[in-house]
This record gives sequence, C-alpha cells and structure tokens, in this order.
Amino acid sequence: MTQSTSLTVALQDRSYPIHIGAGLIKQAGKILAPLIQKPRVYIVTDENVAKHHLTPLQDSLQASSVDNNHLILPPGESTKSFANLQVVVEAILSAKVERSTTVIALGGGVVGDLAGFAASMTLRGIDFVQIPTTLLAQVDSSVGGKTGINTGQGKNLAGSFYQPKAVLVDTDTLATLPDRERLAGYAEVCKYGLLGDLGFWEWLEQNGEKVLAGDNKAITHAIEMSCNAKARVVAEDERESGIRALLNLGHTFAHAFEAELGYSGALLHGEAVAFGMVMAFDLSVRLGLCPASDTDRVRAHFETVGLPINPPEPARSIAADVYLGHMAQDKKVADGALTFVLVNGIGQAFLTQDVSPGDVTATLNAALTV
Repeated sequence: MTQSTSLTVALQDRSYPIHIGAGLIKQAGKILAPLIQKPRVYIVTDENVAKHHLTPLQDSLQASSVDNNHLILPPGESTKSFANLQVVVEAILSAKVERSTTVIALGGGVVGDLAGFAASMTLRGIDFVQIPTTLLAQVDSSVGGKTGINTGQGKNLAGSFYQPKAVLVDTDTLATLPDRERLAGYAEVCKYGLLGDLGFWEWLEQNGEKVLAGDNKAITHAIEMSCNAKARVVAEDERESGIRALLNLGHTFAHAFEAELGYSGALLHGEAVAFGMVMAFDLSVRLGLCPASDTDRVRAHFETVGLPINPPEPARSIAADVYLGHMAQDKKVADGALTFVLVNGIGQAFLTQDVSPGDVTATLNAALTV
C-alpha cells in the first residue's frame, strides 16, 4: 500500500481517520473495505473531477469487490442548491441503496458539502466518506462534519453536522488542479497559522511557494498541519458552540462578498477568505487590538504568493451597507449581534461581539476604495 500519514478526529464512538499521502485513490478499496458496513458504495462527483479520478477510484473499489454506482454533477459553487440536493438524494434512492450503503464524496468542497448533506438525510442517515480532490477541501471542508448548501439568503445556511467515516487525502489530485484553485486552497492553509499557530505561519512564509509549486514534502506537511489543527478544534467543539468558530477567521467578510456576487466563478471561496482575513486584521488594527505590522506581514505574504488582499473589481462598485446586510444573515449572529473573529496578532485569534457597525463599515469602505 502507498505510504501515508494518518491522524484521527477524536469524537469517541464517531472518531474517524484522516489518511494523507500520494496515490490513495488507487488504494481506496483496500483502505475503505474494512470501514464500510457492506461492500457497496454510491459515488457523488462532478464533471471536472470525474475526468481524472472517477475511473481509478472505481477500479480500486472493484479490485476489493466493492460494488459502486455514481452520479456526476456540474461543477461550481452554484451546484450547492436545494435543486441539486434533491437530485442527489433521489439518485441515491433510485439505486435502491440500503442503510448499510456508504456514499463517497469525490471532489472539492461543493461535492463534499452536498453529498454529505444528502447522506445525512437519505434513509435518515447513511454513512459517507470524504475523498477531497482540492487543496481547500483537503485542509478544511472535508474534516469536521459540516455539510450543507447555499440559499438565496447566504452561504451554507441549510445543512447539518454529520461526520464522515473516513477522509482520504490523495495529494496526487493536486497535480490536476488549476493554479487558481490551488492558490484558493492555500488561503485556508494560511488561516490555521493566522488564527492559532505563529510557528506554522512562519514556516509558510518560508515554504509557501514550495507548497504552491507542487513540492510533495511541503504539500504533505502543510496538509497534515492543517488537518491536525482542525481535528483538535473539532474534537473540542464539534457543533461550533465555542472555539470552533475561530475557524471562521475572515469568513464573515468572505461569505458576504460570495453571496453578493452570486457564488459565481468571479470569486472563489478561498480568494474571498484571503481578502476577508486581511479585512479581519485591518478591523483588529482599527480597534487597537493588533499591531499594524502583523497586518503588513499578512498582506506581504499574500502578495508574494498571488492571493488577493482586496475584493475584486466587480465587488467595489457595491455599497458597504449591502455587505452589512449579508452579514446580518450570517450563522454566527446571536441575539441580533454578529460574532467576529478578530486577532491580537498573528496566531492570536479570538471571538467577540463587541464591534460597532461603524467600524465594520469603515473596514469595508477601506477595502472597496483601494
């Protein structure tokens, strides 16, 4: 079997392994056969991923005598909709699955979120496995059990907490990933350093370009560090009643821009998270919580690797009040107050509701008028 690194998301009887390594899709049958109830799976993927990875996965499953059916969806964030949720659930049911059948989500965050949500609903819950094929999904959305879809009111506002039985991170899939997608995923890698690990951030400042250039040792280390960080947080706060919300650094801003731009290809999630984190640091400086030099470091590294530090041109003609309106629909609103993830410096994130709309508006206006 291909050499891989493994770690565990510790959730008592719902704990599960994360396997990280090259060539894992070709070994998926051997890895998954002992973990699934019956040798039958239903694969959900998208058109882009299917071209590269569906056949090797099917071959691996068949070699381990695991029967499989599959559904291929259109790619893109707009696929995370009620309409496609219905498509997935009915496709699974039409295959005459049983509660012992396992759903495999083969793809990026869109496929993982959608297939996981469908698995949580079908027959009141069937097992699922994440095989994330984008860097963003490998370090973030595939781990932790958040599933869901977007609505007209905002991103991921319908969904469930539903943990997978396993996560297989095949680093070879990144070779087929467009540069823009890899870079967007790297923003989520940076998030783990910025919110709680100064040492990892310093490592990224030195090695981030190796990660993006495809150096397998650097990629594997970045993914392992990210997954370890998320696994620790999820084990402590599975349903985001406390510290798990720290993982949303930059996301309150990011989700507002994504919603306004209609989840289109004009703005990838990781791109929005990148300038959203810059805005979170800017807001922290504005409130006297964080030294401006730390914000300068974040901006400098993002510019070096090619991540956006400001919203794209189409977003800048829209008034700040519009984005504030989207933020009011955020899942982190409690008693009418929005919870922000702010920082005292790199690696020192915290949660607060003590932020005035005026300061948020000033931060938005500064980003929109560059």
